[in-house]
Amino acid sequence: MLWALTLAMTLILAACGSSGNEAGETSSPAGESSGKQVTISFIHWRGEDKEVLDRIIGKFEAENPGIKVATQIFPSEQYQSTAQAKLLDGSTGDVFTAFPGAQFEAIAKAGLFADLSNESFIDRFVPSLIEAGQKDGQQLAIPYQLVYNIPIYNVELFEKYGIEVPNDWDSFLKAAETLKANGIIPIAFPGADIGPGQFMNPMVMNNAPDEEIFAKLEAGTAKLTDEWWVKTLEQFKTLNDKGYFQKDALGTKGDAAIALFTRGEAAMLATGSYQLAGNKAINPDLKQGLLAPITVPADQAVYEGIHTTTFMLAVNSRSKHPEEAKKFIEFLSRPEIAAEYANGTGQNVTVKDVEYTSEELQIVSEWTKKKTRFQPRFTITNAEVQKAVLSSIQAVLGGTDPQKAAADAQTIVDQQIGK
Repeated sequence: MLWALTLAMTLILAACGSSGNEAGETSSPAGESSGKQVTISFIHWRGEDKEVLDRIIGKFEAENPGIKVATQIFPSEQYQSTAQAKLLDGSTGDVFTAFPGAQFEAIAKAGLFADLSNESFIDRFVPSLIEAGQKDGQQLAIPYQLVYNIPIYNVELFEKYGIEVPNDWDSFLKAAETLKANGIIPIAFPGADIGPGQFMNPMVMNNAPDEEIFAKLEAGTAKLTDEWWVKTLEQFKTLNDKGYFQKDALGTKGDAAIALFTRGEAAMLATGSYQLAGNKAINPDLKQGLLAPITVPADQAVYEGIHTTTFMLAVNSRSKHPEEAKKFIEFLSRPEIAAEYANGTGQNVTVKDVEYTSEELQIVSEWTKKKTRFQPRFTITNAEVQKAVLSSIQAVLGGTDPQKAAADAQTIVDQQIGK
C-alpha cells in the first residue's frame, strides 16, 4: 500500500510538471499565451483618423488584453516614399496600409505582403471593391476605404451666385469665371503636394475614356504626346492662366488650400471626398457637395467621376506577430466596427452591411449610383512613370508649354520601359 501511494503521488506531480511546452508556456490563441504582452505596430497615413482609430484600438485591446497596438502616422507623401523601407526588418508595420497602384506593386514585388486569401474575414468585404489588393490570384491587401477623388464645392457659394453644377467644359469655365468676377477663388489647388495627383484623375477621365490608357502607356502603345494627355495639360494651363487657381498654386500645400476653402475664400477644393469630414470639423457651418470637371461636351462624357478603393490593410510578411496582426484586421472588418470608423471619419468603407449615419457620408452616398471610374493614376504601376506624369502637370503650372511638358515626360517614360 505504501508503494502504491508513492507511485500515485509521483504520477500526480509528473502530470503537474508537464502541462506546458518546453519553455513552460501553455499553447493558446494569438496574444494570450501565459499572460505575455505582445505589441504590434500599425502604420498608416491618415492623421485625421487618429481620434476614431484610437477609440477602436482601445476596444480591440480591451477584448484582447494580451495585445497592444502601437500606431505611427506619416504624411501621405512621406508614406508613399518610405513605407517599404520601414517594413523590411519586420519590426515596423505588423499591420500596415498601402496605396493601390505603384506602391502596391512595389511592395508586392518585394514580397512584403502576407497572403490573406484564406482568412475568413475576407467574406465580410464587397468582392468587387477589394480587387485592387489582388495579385496573381492572391488577396495581398484589403482596401478599407471607398473614396471619390473629385473636387468638393461650397454649396452656398454656388447657390449665392446662381451656379449649377457644370456638365461640360464650357459650363465649368463659365462657373469659374462667375466666381472669379465676384472675388471668389474658383479652385483651391494644392499644387505643391496632393493637387496634381488628385485633380489629374477627373481631368483625364473623359479625355482618355479607355481605362487601360496608362497600362498602354507603360506598354509603349500609348504616349503622353498623344492628344489625350496634351489636351489635359492644355486644360490645366487654361485654368492656371485665367486665374481660376489661387496665386502661387504650384507652391500651395494641402493645409493652405483647405484653409482657403473652409474660410469661404475658394469655392472648390481640388482634393476628394476624404476631406469632407476634416473640412466640417474646421467649419461646422460649411455646406459641401462633390462635383467633377467634365472636360468634353456633355454628350461625349463617358464618366461622371472618379472612385478609389484605398487605405489597403495588410500584414507584413516579415512580422514576428502575424496572427495578432490578422486578429486586428479581423476586428476592423466587423460591420459594427467598420461603421464606427466610417461615421467617425466620414469615409465610406468596403465592408458589407455597414450603416452610414454621418452627414458627410450621406453627401457621398449619391455618388454610388453614378458612373464612376477607378482612379487612373493608381493604374500606373511604375513609380517613375507616375512621377513623370505628375511632373508634367507641375511643369505646365510653372509656365512650360503643354506639348514640351508632355514630350519631356514621355522621354522619362521611354527610359523606364526600355524604349
